[in-house]
Amino acid sequence: MVNRLILFLALIAAHALGAQIPDARKATDSTMAEYYLMDSDSTLTDAIPLDEVLIFNRLKFKNQLDRRKYLILRRKTRKVYPYAKLAADRFMELNQRLDSMKNNSQRRKYTRIIQRYVQDEFGDQLKKLSRTEGQILVKLIHRQTGITTFDLVKEYRSGWKAFWLNTTASLFDIRLKEKFDPVNVEEDYLIEDILQRSFQAGILERQEPAGKYNFLELMSKWNSSKSTVGIKK
Repeated sequence: MVNRLILFLALIAAHALGAQIPDARKATDSTMAEYYLMDSDSTLTDAIPLDEVLIFNRLKFKNQLDRRKYLILRRKTRKVYPYAKLAADRFMELNQRLDSMKNNSQRRKYTRIIQRYVQDEFGDQLKKLSRTEGQILVKLIHRQTGITTFDLVKEYRSGWKAFWLNTTASLFDIRLKEKFDPVNVEEDYLIEDILQRSFQAGILERQEPAGKYNFLELMSKWNSSKSTVGIKK
């Protein structure tokens, strides 16, 4: 049941999008000032916009157990984040395709095709997810789409089946209605910390979340509270 549930979480991650990276090519005018042509908008600019860079201080743990828990959470978060990102990448496109179909029969047929594709393409990997990894995936899907996994299930299956899946999943400690809340839940803040550090290090590919989180404010809040992790200055 757990494996079937986790497979469904990635239903809308049917195809991977090719990354489109703007190509900056240098151009010069008659005054010899350097300009750059950005393929994304075909305009010339004399400067290349840079992403905001966060400066991370070293983490300080209260004890070795807390440090070990953080490292385990980091490994699991990095493992499941790509699936949540794929879900967000494809969520809008899937809805658009379903909306363009003329009748429910076509929609059901298309959904079954996508589900078979996901099972063939990602099944072996997703079956290896543990219960805690499945719960982290549920949170990250909410982070990326703004919609709980329960509501995603409800969208593509009947409301009764969504309720049944949520009740059954609770037996395995997977709560489909759980949201990502780094403001009030310490584990979610630690997940956000892991993501931001992983983006900065180039380990994970950044994707903007559906909700907006001020990470500097989050750091200030949790560092001033009695949290598991502090910042070593």
